[in-house]
Amino acid sequence: MSIVVINAVGLTPNLLPYAPQLKRLAENQWQIAMRDILPAVTCSVQATLLTGKPVHEHGIVGNGWLYRDTQEVRFWQQSNHLLQKEPLYVTARKRANKKGKEFRCAKLFWWFNQGAMVDYSITPKPYYGIDGSKVFGITGTPDSLAEEAEKKLGVFPFHTFWGPMAGLPSTEWIAKSAAWVMESKKPDLTLVYLPHLDYDPQRFGPDRCHLPQLVKELDDACSPILETANRLGVKVWVLSEYGHCSVRRAIYLNRILREEKYLKVRTGPFGDQLDLFVSRAFAVCDHQLAHIYVKDENDVDGVKKCLQGIPGVAKLYSGEERNAICLNHVRSGEIIALSEQDSWFAYNFWFEDSRAPDYARCVAIHHKPGYDPCELFVDPTIWFPQMKIARKLLQKKIGFRMMLDVIPLEASIVRGSHGLINNSLNEGPILIGTGRKPNEGMEMTEFKELLLQELGL
Repeated sequence: MSIVVINAVGLTPNLLPYAPQLKRLAENQWQIAMRDILPAVTCSVQATLLTGKPVHEHGIVGNGWLYRDTQEVRFWQQSNHLLQKEPLYVTARKRANKKGKEFRCAKLFWWFNQGAMVDYSITPKPYYGIDGSKVFGITGTPDSLAEEAEKKLGVFPFHTFWGPMAGLPSTEWIAKSAAWVMESKKPDLTLVYLPHLDYDPQRFGPDRCHLPQLVKELDDACSPILETANRLGVKVWVLSEYGHCSVRRAIYLNRILREEKYLKVRTGPFGDQLDLFVSRAFAVCDHQLAHIYVKDENDVDGVKKCLQGIPGVAKLYSGEERNAICLNHVRSGEIIALSEQDSWFAYNFWFEDSRAPDYARCVAIHHKPGYDPCELFVDPTIWFPQMKIARKLLQKKIGFRMMLDVIPLEASIVRGSHGLINNSLNEGPILIGTGRKPNEGMEMTEFKELLLQELGL
């Protein structure tokens, strides 16, 4: 038996009626709402789905965190070795071997893909030059797979995977690559990540974007997977990671900590830069949750006091209190901040735009000490932005170093977010599957074992 699992980020039970193919699939199989985890963000959710363990056990406390040994904040790390519990493809292989069977897995654009013990993988991985230049690219397992995929399907439209041009083409390409891998490699399990519903609901908020159209576009993009699965007799499961909510307020925790002399910066030729070695406290902001790292435990109460009562800050957890939200882990901040439902945490720590670090105006996911959804926009204050972008790209093409500084600094432009547990199951993650139907409101930690059972393992 073979299964393909489509991770349709942002798809919720109340949006399913706008996806005719997936709705029909749910009617022929079963559909339930899963419970959110905290934080309801990509890396933490995928780690929970893969390992079947809560966050404080698998250790993926967000999309990024402070690496205490080097005092560096790193976001969007791809190493499978960061998972501190066994992922499902390892468990599946062990169980298959005990039964004298083979097990082959394809993992396409799911996170923690580098170094994963899978047979086939494709994942985004740009090339970085010593002069600071970056060239888009993908990589995979085996070495030739990504190259074969691009020969078959065309070059992966990386610029539509993230950034101001993020949109449908990347999802369409990933879906076609999944169908091609299913057809040509015949894996027992195919995990495929489709990000289309993660863009406009963040840019404009779910109440300000045309969700019926976006969901229908996602549904159409799934056609190659669904058609191939039907032809090959592969079972189709569909899940999502979270739903989006509308927000009206960005909260600048790091500016508050800087005003209170907890956060320090180093001023230089490239703007203000966080100095984490001398900062007593700073916040790693990740959508609607923030990890606040406090160097001296004697400062914890003082930091909490200065953040309590800030408009948009809902709750603060420290020490053993973090057990209540499954985030008492060495990678977590000494204090965990949760926002109100209509708010989110922006990483900005500079007071004047003229002193913003140079990376702030760029798509720079590995440089920023926090998640920045402003990267989904072109700065509206730029006159003739397309002309500026064209000029910059021309500079790059003829060999000049350049900085594509077109991202806005004003976080209030962002109207959608996620990260908290939704009040309604209909607005949270969905699961469509086969075999034994679990109870409505199933915990995400149950997914791994449920899938393994359906695989006969």
